Amino acid sequence: MEKQIIFEDEHIRVIWMPGQSEQLIFSFGDLITRAKGNNINAEKSLAKYQFNVIGIMPKERSWFPHKSMQAMLIAIAPIMEKFKQHIAYAGSMGGYAAIKYSQQLACQRVVALVPQYSIDPQDVDDPRYNMFFHKDNNHNMRVTTQDVSTECEYIIVYDPYCVEDRRHYEKLKAVLPNLHTLNLPFTGHDAIAILASSELLNDFLTREFDAEFFYQKMRQVKKNSKFYYRKVIENLLPRHRFALGKILKNNHLALDQQFFDNKLKQSLVRELLSNKQVSQQDLEKLGIQFNLPQENHNHLLDSFGHALVFNAISQNIESYTFDAINLNHKFLIPIYAQHNALVRILVNDEVYLITMNDRHVMKLCKVQDPLGVGMHPLMLKKYSDYYVISYKDLNLHSNEFGATEFSQHLDEQSQFVTQID
Repeated sequence: MEKQIIFEDEHIRVIWMPGQSEQLIFSFGDLITRAKGNNINAEKSLAKYQFNVIGIMPKERSWFPHKSMQAMLIAIAPIMEKFKQHIAYAGSMGGYAAIKYSQQLACQRVVALVPQYSIDPQDVDDPRYNMFFHKDNNHNMRVTTQDVSTECEYIIVYDPYCVEDRRHYEKLKAVLPNLHTLNLPFTGHDAIAILASSELLNDFLTREFDAEFFYQKMRQVKKNSKFYYRKVIENLLPRHRFALGKILKNNHLALDQQFFDNKLKQSLVRELLSNKQVSQQDLEKLGIQFNLPQENHNHLLDSFGHALVFNAISQNIESYTFDAINLNHKFLIPIYAQHNALVRILVNDEVYLITMNDRHVMKLCKVQDPLGVGMHPLMLKKYSDYYVISYKDLNLHSNEFGATEFSQHLDEQSQFVTQID
């Protein structure tokens, strides 16, 4: 039997998904998993274990208004009567509803991840959700002792360090008669995403409560959750700057580009660059894509196809084959085309000018240093089809053996073309 919509109004859509289980599961959606077609919250995990499920999916951010839920209860009563064991599972807004209507749903267990007690600002100060309070829908809709049952076991999972969620928890704790609490520190309000696991969900719904067992399973799940590491990084980064490097080293993360917002991404990169040598693998683990500006090095080639270099040993401009340059790159430093400019090379990340005097003696000079007496920078001149290296009115020539000299002629051997490395 396929899924079918069994109730619907302007606020909720209710879907029946038949299975093979003895239990009837009420799965409530939240702000993110709202009504879409006949999809149900945690559907894949619930279907995997063939649970009978009633999915109660919100259409609006209206926190399951009383009127809609009472009409739904009438519609689903025939299905409810077929099952002795009723269990509710949900998070956040859905977690609130699972607790709020647990007595009317005749639940024996409710599993609520980071639930709310109320969104009325008169009940709880929570700027995340107070904005959704609507008097007609949510007035006097806090969870009360009349909403819950002494026959029901309540399991709440939340982060005790999340101030807003703790406010709700403390008020719920005061009205729930049979409460088990599982703490999930440094995760904020993301428990639903962090604990997404078919096996863990099955344990939550069917296994007798055992705090040690559940903590062990939760640790296993969260360590494989990218959402967990996002929350840990968000919380630890301001206080423990070196934790990020350990996380990257010890875990095989593969996050997508949208995983961190731009502000947090900027903080992550800054911490990485400040505290460790950053590798491309580190950035890829964090889902940070980058494109280095391509520095196209245009070799200057002579008419014989050899590349111009400055020979650090002979202190002269010469030309060599690429094989020779690659073998002796410490001594043969390429001269690259740079439009109309002074001839310069890069040595140990410092820029040097190639200078020469009237006796054709060449010397290197750092760009920031004064020129030696009688020394003049060589000029690189760009023409439409070639480059020329000049000293005053003289032009550099290169022969087939790679030797060079300056003369007043401008011919094929003094015309240099480019090739990208």
